[in-house]
Amino acid sequence: MGSSSSNETARSHPPTSLRAQNPEVYYSDDAIVTADDATIAELKRIAAGNPRLRSRLCTHPDPASGLHEMLIVHHREAYVRPHKHLGKPESFHVIEGTAQVVIFEDDGRIRDVLEMGPYGQGKRCYYRMPEKVFHSILITSEWLVFHETTAGPFDPSRTAFPDWAPDGSDVAAVQDYVTRTGTLATEHLAKK
Repeated sequence: MGSSSSNETARSHPPTSLRAQNPEVYYSDDAIVTADDATIAELKRIAAGNPRLRSRLCTHPDPASGLHEMLIVHHREAYVRPHKHLGKPESFHVIEGTAQVVIFEDDGRIRDVLEMGPYGQGKRCYYRMPEKVFHSILITSEWLVFHETTAGPFDPSRTAFPDWAPDGSDVAAVQDYVTRTGTLATEHLAKK
């Protein structure tokens, strides 16, 4: 019995189909949605070409689905505005890269910092966040690739943003906020 090379194995299945919902959000029309190295590389390429430096493959059929599962790619420079979800928890599983998930009190003070990385690196690789908890992500590697699951259907009114963090429209304000939050997160971790 002969063995096949990794290139033959990689070519033994068709690439995952990607259908753009918008420049950052893609769906697949495949009956069974899969992802491999080529899928992640394509999501990184898409993210690198977007102003917000992010992309996602929604593996659920459409925004009205009751369960939303997504492969999400963020570049280190992507700003994840602090937010909380209303009426829905989320789970987060790191596939590639490292990050600090910052959990805030309602007034913007840091409650906790979770150092995240893929399994085998000695960091947390998974969390489940309850609803109504402000959180954000500080990416500490060039790319962060993660699997996120939450309840649908998609409704932007189920995500709340605080007034103590910039909305992302002012680049200088975002850089200042991220730098300050990174310093506070490091100080918080040093006290643990």
